[in-house]
Amino acid sequence: MFEGFKVIFVEDDPPVRASLTQTLELAGIAVSAFGSAEEALPHIVAGAQVVVITDVRLPGMDGLTLLERVLAIEADLPVVLVTAHGDIAMAVRAMRAGAYDFLEKPFAPERFVETAERALEKRMLRVALNDLRAQLQSRIGIEAALLGTSAVMQELRRKILRLADTSADVMILGETGTGKELVARCLHDHSSRRDRNFVAINCGGLPETLFESELFGHESGAFTSAGKRRIGKLEHANGGTLLLDEIESMPMALQIKLLRVLQERKVERLGSNELVPVNLRIVAATKSDLRVLGEQQKFRSDLYYRLNVAVLQLPALRERRDDIPMLFEHFVAAASVRYGLPAPELTAGHLRDLMAHDWPGNVREIRNAADRFVLEAGSDGLVHAPDTPTPLTQQMDLVEKALIEHALREHGGQVQKVMQALGIAKKTLYDKLHRHGIEPDRFR
Repeated sequence: MFEGFKVIFVEDDPPVRASLTQTLELAGIAVSAFGSAEEALPHIVAGAQVVVITDVRLPGMDGLTLLERVLAIEADLPVVLVTAHGDIAMAVRAMRAGAYDFLEKPFAPERFVETAERALEKRMLRVALNDLRAQLQSRIGIEAALLGTSAVMQELRRKILRLADTSADVMILGETGTGKELVARCLHDHSSRRDRNFVAINCGGLPETLFESELFGHESGAFTSAGKRRIGKLEHANGGTLLLDEIESMPMALQIKLLRVLQERKVERLGSNELVPVNLRIVAATKSDLRVLGEQQKFRSDLYYRLNVAVLQLPALRERRDDIPMLFEHFVAAASVRYGLPAPELTAGHLRDLMAHDWPGNVREIRNAADRFVLEAGSDGLVHAPDTPTPLTQQMDLVEKALIEHALREHGGQVQKVMQALGIAKKTLYDKLHRHGIEPDRFR
């Protein structure tokens, strides 16, 4: 479970040091044991996959001074102090100074192991989050807009870039909150149309009486309240991109007119006999199955087949759980800046809730959860987790898989370089690749 992580144990009494080292090793925990703080200190660096357990009373530099030195190297590195009976007041002061925990002698071996495991879990989470932050900060272009290292998101970004500079109209399918408008914007921003207008219209948010005028425009006097000419959204998007969100809500009568625009690339304003040529890409977005609606006579089948050529299917968040930690971290950072509040510490319990939740509202829901997390200073009850939450080991596996895939992409699938970047042995890496079902060749 703690592959690649270890305990740095400092104890000046050789028999005690040997006994407790063996206790940790029997529990499957790697240990480097030292007789003094001075010997241990060179092995503690920022970002190291270690936790420190140290006796307070040591020859030379004592445990409290070692705590100060470790926290100066990295404030998030867990340090557990081992104290003699009667030193509780001192231990409490040390906890306030930043120690992770303390153990009062004598203690049961089981408690020693349990404390080490909790410290290692905290360290694993912190290292994973630091790596995710580094990934977020290094992203540019479409990777900065459409976050995620999962296979489905990589494929989605590839499809967008392949379609972006074509003239094809595009249909985007996805549940509510999956980011359909963001994907449409990416299509526009990565095309030769990027310097012209990107126009978005929500078909479900317009009264039917205003829909035709809003979409096609009108001439002065076309109807009672038409005091002057109005350019419609189709014409305003000329040279650029028009997003028709919730297209399933478009009135049937207007679907006929839209089909004509798609076929002829000309717009006729209300009250006009003139056809205005337009050169635009139409992106239609929907959460519904338009083919089924067509069979039910609720959507024109000819319009569906005209749109159903270039299709982008957006995954639900529950289908790409690997991306949940990165997305939440990103939205927490954004909320912290927006509200002018510090970003709370993400604990193992928070991450467990995030990974266990089904996210019916998808990315929109996780963004709202991140806002609440910042506004409520990281209080419990982040999400309503199911009765049987995902075990911590599974959560860490998801994060681990995402980090390995990221390293493989960064190094073109070269296993040797990935081993060096992640600091793990060849056999260990291959074991992890096999367990996660990752094939390095697809990253070459």
